[in-house]
Amino acid sequence: MRIPLDYYRILGLPLAASNEQLRQAYSDRIVQLPRREYSQAAISSRKQLIEEAYVVLSDQKERSTYDQLYLAHAYDPDSAAAVENRTESHKKGFDAQSLSIEIVQDELVGALLILQELGEYELVLKLGRPYLVKNSGSKDNNLASEEIHESAERPDVILTVALACLELGREQWQQGHYENAAISLETGEELLSRESLFPSVQVEIQADLCKLRPYRILELLALPLEKTTERRQGLGLLQNILEDRGGIDGTGNDLSGLNIDDFLRFIQQLRNHLTVAEQHKLFEAESKRPSAVATYLAVYALIARGFAQRQPALISQARQMLIRLGKRQDVHLEQSLCALLLGQTEEATRVLELSQEYEALAFIREKSQDSPDLLPGLCLYGEQWLQHEVFPHFRDLAKQQASLKNYFADQQVQAYLEALPTDAETTDEWAVINRQPFPQAQTNNSRRHSNSTGSRQFNYNITPDPELPETLIRERSEYAFSPPTWNTSGSSKSEVPGAQIPTAERIARGPNSNLNGSAKAATTGQNRKRRRRKPTQVPPRERVLDNHPYPRRRRRTFASTLEGKTRLVWRVFISLVGLLVFWVVVTTAFGWLKNLFFPTPSLQGQQLFVQLNQPPIPIPDKNSNPQPPEGTLTDTTAQEVIQAWLSTKAAALGPNHEISNLDQILVGSALTQWRLVTQQDRLDNRYRKYNHNLKVESVNNIEFDPDRAAVVATVKEVTQFYENGQFKKSSEESLRVRYNLIRLKGAWRIQNMSVIS
Repeated sequence: MRIPLDYYRILGLPLAASNEQLRQAYSDRIVQLPRREYSQAAISSRKQLIEEAYVVLSDQKERSTYDQLYLAHAYDPDSAAAVENRTESHKKGFDAQSLSIEIVQDELVGALLILQELGEYELVLKLGRPYLVKNSGSKDNNLASEEIHESAERPDVILTVALACLELGREQWQQGHYENAAISLETGEELLSRESLFPSVQVEIQADLCKLRPYRILELLALPLEKTTERRQGLGLLQNILEDRGGIDGTGNDLSGLNIDDFLRFIQQLRNHLTVAEQHKLFEAESKRPSAVATYLAVYALIARGFAQRQPALISQARQMLIRLGKRQDVHLEQSLCALLLGQTEEATRVLELSQEYEALAFIREKSQDSPDLLPGLCLYGEQWLQHEVFPHFRDLAKQQASLKNYFADQQVQAYLEALPTDAETTDEWAVINRQPFPQAQTNNSRRHSNSTGSRQFNYNITPDPELPETLIRERSEYAFSPPTWNTSGSSKSEVPGAQIPTAERIARGPNSNLNGSAKAATTGQNRKRRRRKPTQVPPRERVLDNHPYPRRRRRTFASTLEGKTRLVWRVFISLVGLLVFWVVVTTAFGWLKNLFFPTPSLQGQQLFVQLNQPPIPIPDKNSNPQPPEGTLTDTTAQEVIQAWLSTKAAALGPNHEISNLDQILVGSALTQWRLVTQQDRLDNRYRKYNHNLKVESVNNIEFDPDRAAVVATVKEVTQFYENGQFKKSSEESLRVRYNLIRLKGAWRIQNMSVIS
């Protein structure tokens, strides 16, 4: 059979490769070994093809014939057949039409291995799968129904096809085709699983599938709503991840590589692709684990769906969830908005007064200045809160207008609200919750998670969409965030304090921590400082004192306390000054007594004049090169020059390929030669590590030209070869080398070098 390969590709060489490069490439390819799972027969098959390519290209006559065919096909494929007939190259196994080579059945595994190393994964699948299918004419392309030949090469072919599926899946992953990547990975895993072969490779593929799941979910749920089957598949994958993790804020390992912080950002990004009905179903089920995060997200979904679809019963259900959250957190603002949407206006204003959301209260009071109650401001705040803080998180509501007027005008809403209890009947229910104190948030630094880590690298971390909203869940107990601003140019749009965003660190703090929507925990002093009321809303200090039950007594106590503190400060200050004066006096007296009884010896003669701002001797510039001594080349200088060359060589052929330093030690033909070698190694992704031991045997200066010299040295060189970052082989040589040196601009350079023995 014929394989679409050419000899240059097998060796990884360009057409203009030199004989030295050909020998080096052949040596590297022979030393390079595939994965340890391959059998010895597969390795021998690959080696046989490499040797065949080297034999053809190392023979000048055969290479010339092959190059004619190669160029004819590259520039004029139609004339390649004529070249083939003229040179009778078909006898060598060449194919003019596709530059393919003819192989026997035993060399198939080796050819597939080489194609896989070249990144031709689709070609490996195209050639390998028909070999595995007993009936090549079968129309069923599903690997689950394929019958495999029983042969010695079968495990190696299966492994090569599975690895091609793995690498192809990773390549598609990098390109952003997540579903295609999953199909490729599942194909390889299914093939190995059905044959019960190579469990380590199966584990590797399964790990990639688990890390790929979040990407697949985002891709599937971002599809149009008409793609019901695909979106249902995405929801199923999301449910599997939640089960593995134990919920949104669970600590289970789903093998995706996402910690709690990353997973919360993933949920934040995911919400924009879900409809309000999908979020309602998902988060309501998750809230029963129980989960504080899911409960709050379910409240948002219930409020949004109840308002948009004119179903006040859902808003009533959200209010019941807020009652449970209110036992530990300040959710009075959400309670007030729910009461407003249920038509219980007196209860809404009563609960609103208990909220610690000072910015929201300031906005509501400002918009209710000409009204006897806070209802106008609360209605405006609630309408804009729904429009800008709730609806943008749902795919089907993002462009929908929120109008309280249209909501209350709906007959279905009116019928439901008329059947609800009155404000007086609901007061007792809310009062029980509102009288309960909020516990102090517990801090557990050992369970905090940081957002500063990377990456995913090929990083597997999820990158948030730049168009995502900035809020997932609002919380008050630990963190404060800048509220969004509204356009104040019109009468209907004003600045409304926005919700706050929780972090995964907040979730990891335990079930007693606060995680709610728009109000802070009542006991968090830090957030109170950050979120104060506007100055116009805060009563003067004198008014607070005058309204106190005991104003006179408080003033006297405050004044006496201040006077006592001032007196204490002065005492401390005077004591410190006294201690400082005492220390100066004691130190001076001690120095005087020491000089009196133990005088220091005086220096005789003229003293050295040394200045602090000038060095006693000139200091050369740190960037200047050391100047070699004038005259002929000495053994010491020769040792330094040759050692500098060996260090420069190690850097140029090392992992970083520092070519720029070659012209600091080489000139002429030596510089040209080593630049080519270094550039070729860098193109082939090869590098070497050296360990040198140098001994200069003799230095011969040219009598008629003092700027030239010859050095004979023994160099013991230990070399380690690497390709594509993997160690291939090592060698150790002891060479006698003759170096011809020339002095240019006061510095010795190596003009050429040759191995003596």
